[in-house]
Amino acid sequence: MTEAGVSVKMVQHGSLGPVAYVTIDNRRRLNVLSTPIIVALREAFERLSRDEALRAVVLTGAGDRAFIGGADLNELGGMCADSARLFITRLHMACKAIRECPVPVIGRINGFCLGGGLEVAAAADMRVVVEGAVLGMPEVVMGLPSVIEAALLPGLIGWGKTREILLTGETFGAEEALAMGFAQKVVPAPGLDAAVEHWLTLILKATPQAVRAQKALMNRWQRVSVDEGIYAGIDALSDAYKTGEPQAAIAAFFAEKAKRKAR
Repeated sequence: MTEAGVSVKMVQHGSLGPVAYVTIDNRRRLNVLSTPIIVALREAFERLSRDEALRAVVLTGAGDRAFIGGADLNELGGMCADSARLFITRLHMACKAIRECPVPVIGRINGFCLGGGLEVAAAADMRVVVEGAVLGMPEVVMGLPSVIEAALLPGLIGWGKTREILLTGETFGAEEALAMGFAQKVVPAPGLDAAVEHWLTLILKATPQAVRAQKALMNRWQRVSVDEGIYAGIDALSDAYKTGEPQAAIAAFFAEKAKRKAR
């Protein structure tokens, strides 16, 4: 039996750079999050964030039943106030490492996505969900409030839906996740990898420093006022010209246009 953990596979996409595939593997227990898995997840993303050649990350769960089935109830059931604080802080730091990864993170939601799993998914930049998946935040049913990255939900799905989900603990399906804005795509299981690859193709066609600058700017927009965000964007656009990418990309655009016209 494979030991539970987190695996990272690097795939080189031609000359466009590497993509990391991060897989949470605790498949015999629906990939639930134990302390060792949470620590390994944070370490994996912190390590990937230092890779200046990295272009994107795909985050998923092992097998075909679950993305993450939630936090490990065996651990939660034996906790006191101090150990609970440590556990949930560690989970937040793992989610924070995902959010702060300088390249796009695609959440490949391949099944159950509950509790802490939904918070991990919310930390990703984009989410594709398989048909038949079950999502939710059932913490209140277990005597706990939903915390940490559940704070991202109002920005993703609005306050009304957030209140409904968190106060009732009711689960919802993939199509509802799409309708509320949590998922960007819902696909049948055979199309899951193709949907991920479509996004990767688009990301890899863009220039790498521009993508990194865009993600950093969007992360900042979440923390500052609209006016501050606008001026941060002005700085970001000016700084882009220091990389040489806009000049090269625009020149390539006009060169290709001239080539097509000459045919």
